[in-house]
Amino acid sequence: MGKSGAPAKKLPFISIFFLGINGIIGSGAFLLPQYIYNDMDLMSVVVLLCAAFTISMIALCYADLSSRFTGSGAAWLYSYFAFGRFAGYELGLFTWFLGCCTYAAEVVAFLTTLRSFVPAYRNEAIYIWTAIGLIVLFSVINFYGRKLVKFIDNASAAAKLFTIILFIVVGAFFMHWANFTPVIPHAATTGVGPFFKHFGAAFSEVFYLFTGFSFIPIAARQMQNPTKNIPRVLIGVMISVTILYTLTVIVGIGILGSKMGAYTTPIANAFQKAVGEWGYIVIIVGMLLSIFGVAFTCSFNTPSLISSLSHEHNLLPEWVGKKNKYDAPWVAIIMTAIVTGGLITQSYIFLVSCIVLASFVQYVPSIFAVIKFKHTGQYPNKGFKLPGGYIIPVLALLVSCYLIFNFTWKTILVGLVVAVAAALLYLFSGRKRKDPHPGEEMPEDPVSK
Repeated sequence: MGKSGAPAKKLPFISIFFLGINGIIGSGAFLLPQYIYNDMDLMSVVVLLCAAFTISMIALCYADLSSRFTGSGAAWLYSYFAFGRFAGYELGLFTWFLGCCTYAAEVVAFLTTLRSFVPAYRNEAIYIWTAIGLIVLFSVINFYGRKLVKFIDNASAAAKLFTIILFIVVGAFFMHWANFTPVIPHAATTGVGPFFKHFGAAFSEVFYLFTGFSFIPIAARQMQNPTKNIPRVLIGVMISVTILYTLTVIVGIGILGSKMGAYTTPIANAFQKAVGEWGYIVIIVGMLLSIFGVAFTCSFNTPSLISSLSHEHNLLPEWVGKKNKYDAPWVAIIMTAIVTGGLITQSYIFLVSCIVLASFVQYVPSIFAVIKFKHTGQYPNKGFKLPGGYIIPVLALLVSCYLIFNFTWKTILVGLVVAVAAALLYLFSGRKRKDPHPGEEMPEDPVSK
């Protein structure tokens, strides 16, 4: 509830769905097809479908877990109930930091795109101050709670979907079927080793396209009927995004053919070739809206995560979770803005590598939590139950472990530093706090039902 005493209005299903769309479709949808095509040629579509299927195994594990708990926090909350207080604390702080990395990466991507056709952004001072201005803008919007969040998120997602669907529908009339030969990728003709190397590179790039799904349950307590709506959203978003990505790549290849790998913005260039200069402008605007939407989603979810560490089980001081009269966690919003502001000085590639590491760190404990709860029968499902026993969690675990081979030593070092820092904070502060709800979930807000 807000300070006025009136129940805070929860996000409905459609707003959660758009939040999920915005959390997944970002800069990668418009930039990565170039790299995927360079790795696997026409087999890009097959790699995309394979990756989508395997990542969906992980998303189904999240759907199972989100049907068991109504609290905010997602991965850290699941680990807390499965493996104890320290595991939840460690994963919570780690995931919050890497949520800030995702936030910063999208801000950097937004300005990098602007820099490609607005010369003023090549000036470092203008670049940095615009980045800070965006972070301040997002923070101010979030101060006013979910009403503005819902409006901006829905508008951004709608514009993004319109742009992609326009490209697919109109671009389909300009496809040349001759561009779909040969089917066998060049890498396959150079031997088994190079083929699997290129396949692995393409798979990792596609994997990054879907990683945003894990942020959907973070603000569960701010959503209507989360145990039913979040699993439905996770499944619906994964299916919708897979269809959109697949059709976008097919149409792009159909228009550009082998030139698909020659452009840094292949989708925009494909539409330009199909309909003229206005097509390029439309896609670039859509690209900016997509990146803007993901950054905004991160600005909403990331403060909710660290705030939940404070008021869900008293893992952080009470003041960290303080809310204003609009039910917005204003202290957490400021903390997130400060850390993100520091991260925007880093390169986009480095921030992306941290995001991949964040995915691994979140996925593995969450999958093990599913296995444990299935074995013990703790915290029964309320809105969705994962079928097939242990088959899906085991497949999801194998897919997650594959990510290990994509980490650089620099990324691993950053992960270790964050993990050690979180452990020290717990040692000197976190373990001394009394949990008001030890071993059990906080009572569900009746308004969310």
